[in-house]
Amino acid sequence: MPELTRRTALTATAALAAGAVTAPRAFAEDHHHGSPEPFDEVYRGRRIRGRSTGGHHGGYLVTVDGVELHLMQNADGSWISVVSHYDPVPTPRAAARAAVDELQGARLLPFPTN
Repeated sequence: MPELTRRTALTATAALAAGAVTAPRAFAEDHHHGSPEPFDEVYRGRRIRGRSTGGHHGGYLVTVDGVELHLMQNADGSWISVVSHYDPVPTPRAAARAAVDELQGARLLPFPTN
């Protein structure tokens, strides 16, 4: 059995602490029975909306000023968007807000699908 090193112990402690900090916030903000709650708000002058699309995989649709923001849920439950895919956030609402922040007033253009 491998010996526990200080580095391994510190890494495990940091991972547990990060999970403890983000998990309750994500659940409290948007989750209801395991799926995100719908939202419709103006954030920094932009209309952001989100709702479940139903379906077998529990899809979720988010729009910024009526244009679809493509989202993906990671295996750990966090969300990323096509605009801010290097910064996972706890909810689709947080992903929409992060996209608005990243766009800095620019329009969200439709994402081409094949």
